[in-house]
Amino acid sequence: MPRYRASPGAEAWISTLIIGCAFFMEAVDANIIVTALPSMGRDFATDPVALKITVVSYVVSLGAFIPLCGWLADRFSARAVFCAAIGIFIFGSLICAMSPSAQVFTFSRFVQGIGGALMVPVGRIIVVRSVPKVQLVRAMNYLSLTWYVGPIVAPLLGGFIATYLHWRVMFFINVPVGVMGLYLSARYIPSWNGPDPGPFDWIGAVLSALGVTLVLLGLSLVDSRIVADPTAWAMFAAGACVVALYVLYARHAKHVVLDLRFFETSTFRASVLGGALFRIGCGAVPFLLPLSLQIGLGMTAFQSGLITCASALGSVFVRPFTALALRSLGFRDLMLYNAVLSGIATIACGMFLPGTARATIWLVVFVGGFLSALQFSSLNSLIYADIPAADAGRATSVGSVVQQVSLGLAVAVSGVVLQLSRAMHGHATVSSSDFRLAFFVAGLLSFSSISFIRRLSPNAGSDMIEAGKR
Repeated sequence: MPRYRASPGAEAWISTLIIGCAFFMEAVDANIIVTALPSMGRDFATDPVALKITVVSYVVSLGAFIPLCGWLADRFSARAVFCAAIGIFIFGSLICAMSPSAQVFTFSRFVQGIGGALMVPVGRIIVVRSVPKVQLVRAMNYLSLTWYVGPIVAPLLGGFIATYLHWRVMFFINVPVGVMGLYLSARYIPSWNGPDPGPFDWIGAVLSALGVTLVLLGLSLVDSRIVADPTAWAMFAAGACVVALYVLYARHAKHVVLDLRFFETSTFRASVLGGALFRIGCGAVPFLLPLSLQIGLGMTAFQSGLITCASALGSVFVRPFTALALRSLGFRDLMLYNAVLSGIATIACGMFLPGTARATIWLVVFVGGFLSALQFSSLNSLIYADIPAADAGRATSVGSVVQQVSLGLAVAVSGVVLQLSRAMHGHATVSSSDFRLAFFVAGLLSFSSISFIRRLSPNAGSDMIEAGKR
């Protein structure tokens, strides 16, 4: 296909616009199905809580395939990989829309996640290579808007479609949008071949991906009625063994896909491991909240979406306050206090009753979103406090995979707690009291991140704060 020729500056911004739209599509799809789980459960004749596997399968593929992105972009050109990612995303969306069963839908979400895993990091690479450095911050700020707006739109759009149309529509609309993205990408995005990336650590990639996949899927399949519980626990145990095998392998291999030696750095360890516990806690809220509002309080999917979006809306307002809060308290104290407040906000989400005013519910969810976004922003910045610039890419790979695994664990663990609570109370199906326990456990997990954060020195990351002042 002949490519459109524009000035270098115009070409860079056209590329950024195309990639931003693709990012928005991915951000919406990553968050859209939770409000529709009760509707999907009725169609698939499955407990909506058991459908947590469909959420986790998407996250699993993100964690498994993100480490491949940089190597593939250098080996086959970023544009080729980006177009392939959109194609995979379209195919995954199409089979999601036509899935006849929960099992097929789970596989389809995994395929869709492969496209998302390749699309986002490679899209960033294209922007970094095409936009002049003096305009790079502006371009990245534009891209970051998609991650703020997408989670706001997703529950509203998903709730509206599930209530007034049909949940399958949310996947069909990706097809024409994706086809248009393919056309524009092939026409306007320039193709670069990076330097020879050298050999890829396929052994490490297979071990890490297989271990993470088995752990998360096994835990998510417990009490799912998709496979027998002994099979699910066997998958979990096998995955844990494979992860342990990767840890042993990574200690002795020279060039590994995920370098665990970064955890020897205190700020990286606190940010990634403490952040993992925090994400498992707060990351449970987007899964639990829509279900609790619909199952526990009897709201429609659209009504729950109107409230769920408050969390993402709260995160939009955090950016102007982050730098000020860090200058006032420093990384360590800010994250200590905020972990406590975020945990309290998470637990509060389990206290809603049928008579609770919706304005009160919305405000609690909004504040919780603000607090969790403040913590995420601080944690994501602290990762690089003591990491040399030359190692930033490899450190990012490790941090990104742990983040995705944490979000998958958030859904899997909260689903298991719901099912355990249901069994203990003798309920035939999950009820409002079961959600209280799940939110309480999620809040405790947010509190537990303090065990890593408190080990930081009081002036950890102070160089980054001073640089921000200048």
